[in-house]
Amino acid sequence: MTSTRRRRGLRSLVVAIVLLAGLGLVADRVAESLAEDQLAAAAEDEAARYDVRAAATSAEIGGGPGFLPQLVRGDFSRITLTMQRPTIASVPAEELTADLTGIQVPREVLTGGRGATVTVDSADIRLRMTPDALARFAARTSGLDRLTLRVADGRLRAQLTVRGVEAAAVVRPQVRDGRVVLVIDDLPGVPSAVRDVVRELLGRGIDVSDLPFGAALKQVAVVGQSVVLTATASDVELRPASP
Repeated sequence: MTSTRRRRGLRSLVVAIVLLAGLGLVADRVAESLAEDQLAAAAEDEAARYDVRAAATSAEIGGGPGFLPQLVRGDFSRITLTMQRPTIASVPAEELTADLTGIQVPREVLTGGRGATVTVDSADIRLRMTPDALARFAARTSGLDRLTLRVADGRLRAQLTVRGVEAAAVVRPQVRDGRVVLVIDDLPGVPSAVRDVVRELLGRGIDVSDLPFGAALKQVAVVGQSVVLTATASDVELRPASP
C-alpha cells in the first residue's frame, strides 16, 4: 500500500512538473510575441524618419535560451526585422530585412512605453527590389529618366536613348562610393561616340542613400528577377515616436 502511494505521488509530481513546464513555455511565447510587436512598432517609427514605410513590419527574436531569460537581462543576441512591400522615398521595393545583433532593450519598450530607446550594435540590411524600381531611383537621383532595366538570362540589361540612338547594354551592377554603378559588359551595334556617352551616363551611379537606420550600401547583386542591395549600419537607435 505504501509502495502504491509512493508511485501515485511520484506520478503526480511528474505531472505537476510537466504542467508547470508547459505553462512556462506558453508564458515565454506570449511574452515574446508581445515584445516582437513592440519592437516592430519601434522599427517602423524609426524607419519613417528615413522616409521608409512598409505595408507590414514584423520582428522575430532569436538567440536563447528562451525569451524570458533574455528579457531579465534586457540583452538580446539577435532580432530579425522584416518589412513587406516597403517604399523608400516613395519608390516601391519588394522586401527589406534587417538582422540586428547586440541589442539592448529597456523593459519600458516591451511593456508599451514610448520614451525609451532600443540600442543596436550592428545591423545587416538586405533590400530586394525590381529592376524597374532601381531605374526609378536612377531617374530620381541621376537624371536618367529614360533608362529602363530588366533581368534576362540572369543578367541585368539596360536600355536608353542617346543622341537619337537606341542603346541596349548588358550591365553589371557594382557599388562604388556608396552608389550603384552600372558597368557595361556588352554594348553592341552603336557608334563609339554614343558608346562613350552611355558609359559615362551609367557610370555616374545611382544614389540609394535613403536606407533606414543610416545604413551604408556595401554590395549589389542580381538574384532571380530582383536586384538585391546589401547595407550595414552600426550604433543604431530605435526610438518610438511620441504619442
